[in-house]
Amino acid sequence: MVKRHANNTSEAEFREPAAKTRRLTLVPSACDVSVTNACNATCDFCSFARDKQLVKEKRWLNRADFARALPILYRRGIRYLTFQGGEPLLHREIDGLVADAAAAGIHAGVITNGWMLPQKIESLIRAGLRTLLVSIDSHSLEKHEENRGLQGVGERIRQGLSVARHNGVLRMASVTVSRLVQYEALPELLDYLGFDAVVFSYPRREPFGSTSMVFSQNSSLIDFGKEELCEALESIKALKKRFPVFNPAASIDDIKRHVRGEREHFACVGGYKYFYIDWNLNVWRCEAWNKPYGSVFDLDKIPDCRDRCTACMMSCYRDASVLMHAGMAFEDAMTAAGTGHLGEGTRLLFQRTVAQSLASVVAQSRQVFRLAGRPLKHSGKEQLSAV
Repeated sequence: MVKRHANNTSEAEFREPAAKTRRLTLVPSACDVSVTNACNATCDFCSFARDKQLVKEKRWLNRADFARALPILYRRGIRYLTFQGGEPLLHREIDGLVADAAAAGIHAGVITNGWMLPQKIESLIRAGLRTLLVSIDSHSLEKHEENRGLQGVGERIRQGLSVARHNGVLRMASVTVSRLVQYEALPELLDYLGFDAVVFSYPRREPFGSTSMVFSQNSSLIDFGKEELCEALESIKALKKRFPVFNPAASIDDIKRHVRGEREHFACVGGYKYFYIDWNLNVWRCEAWNKPYGSVFDLDKIPDCRDRCTACMMSCYRDASVLMHAGMAFEDAMTAAGTGHLGEGTRLLFQRTVAQSLASVVAQSRQVFRLAGRPLKHSGKEQLSAV
């Protein structure tokens, strides 16, 4: 893959760090929080796997310390937070972490392999869980369970999702692009298990610079050539006609450009509207970055980072970058107008990428509105059209 870290765009010419400039803030920020490095699964394409022996010492996020950090996250504009791992449901106080985030006014989600859902789902819902993401590795439940090393996890997932559905929790499958997936056959399994939608993540072979270990250097399941990976991306876009896919089409197209070494359209929002926090309470620009900003308790002092980075293809950051782009352009335009740069503000609003971002938000509107906690006018699953 070609890695890029560009600084040659005029989009950021008038922008300065948040610590120096008071600017309009309309677009909420998001954060992924790894609560532990422990895991009970054996996924071939993940280095958190319990059988790979890369985790030398199990670590756990301290609930009391994290509760002290929540007001800092809220001041930074963070309104969406996803607890992850390792396997987050192994954390003895995961329901308490969710409750603390909800009490702080932050939308709390969890991504899990689903093994402990039957035991945990009711307490998580009482704590205020809003979004539940469950990892699914294949269109075949047998292949999924084999890769996870969790025989019978499918029925556990189905039980947990049923309880979540009856309590109005958004249920999303998180699928890593791999050789285990036949995209045309995937909706049947997702319907059977009880998912609302699916979001895809892209394979990574290189180790992260952060504490995250969601990569595998030796997995043949994610060993794709450029065109093979682009074909998989096209299959994901085609799937939008049959099942709700949360990855915006514009984001998928940008990942294809990344794979082919072409200039990408959307700069990543990592370090500005999206952050990563690990079990040590270190805050990072993103999981792919090579060093932390420092302690989360210093986040008030850390300036915004907006340098048009396109160095990785982590879907959570890249999808958010597309969906947030139009709102951020409006924020920047208002800031520019407020400082007398009317022409610059107008130019920012009339970029082609702003229209692409708005189209993506419309296409994903059902999922976006659910994530924002707004009521839906209609029940049941509806198909989304590709943009």
